[in-house]
Amino acid sequence: MPFKSPAAVTRDRIQDVVQSSRFQNAIIFVIIVNGIVLGLETSARAMEVAGPFLLMIDRICLSIFIGEIGLKFYALRGRFFKEGWNIFDFLVVAISLIPSHGGFAVLRSLRVLRVLRMISALPSMRRVIAAMLHALPGVSSVAGIVAIIFYVGAVITTKLFGAAFPEWFGSIGASFYTLFQIMTLESWSMGIVRPVLEVFPLAWMFFVPFIIVTTYTVINLVVGIIVGAMEEKAIEEGIREDPAKTWQRLEARLNGLDSKLDRLLKEKSEKS
Repeated sequence: MPFKSPAAVTRDRIQDVVQSSRFQNAIIFVIIVNGIVLGLETSARAMEVAGPFLLMIDRICLSIFIGEIGLKFYALRGRFFKEGWNIFDFLVVAISLIPSHGGFAVLRSLRVLRVLRMISALPSMRRVIAAMLHALPGVSSVAGIVAIIFYVGAVITTKLFGAAFPEWFGSIGASFYTLFQIMTLESWSMGIVRPVLEVFPLAWMFFVPFIIVTTYTVINLVVGIIVGAMEEKAIEEGIREDPAKTWQRLEARLNGLDSKLDRLLKEKSEKS
């Protein structure tokens, strides 16, 4: 066994502590408490009744987060910044340390970003975010297609309906916004399309295909891309899983099958 200095042993122990499930659960609890406190600070009534107490809890939570980051940095050293979630946690906590007076007063509201640390604290949420990032190339391609469709639709609607409905289709920008509202199905029928149909009875030949393509087809494409990315990530994690753990799981399943087989054979022999 290679010799380790006392400092290296201490770092290993600290690393084991910060990566333990108990420590992570404690941090999740602090994040939840901090999120509740930050929400209560927006209430004038709550601040009037327990303002100093809420601010004290907020400072305690921030101190715990700073201590956690410090322990991780001491244990991992240069490896700390190789993990994207560590950088995310560091930036979120660093924003909370910016002075909240003078020109930086507006940054005080950014303290609520500490609630986002829940994402890095829960592995299931991390997997979802990782899958979404993995799906970005495919989603960006779909977004490019949607942008082209929107541009073509904006030009068509501006030329066809701009004179009669300048508020909705008077310019490319106005048409873009109106088409986005139609895509979200927000008051698209009674609020926009039906008034247009009263002047242009054949306008449905544009709006119906536009809704089908943008609202249903594109959204399903995006969902399919993200789900596919999540499946790929799950497969990759399965491949990278510790072989010892995989063998233990397989051995447990085989033992379970053996016990079931023995029980069935015993039952069969008793019946015969």
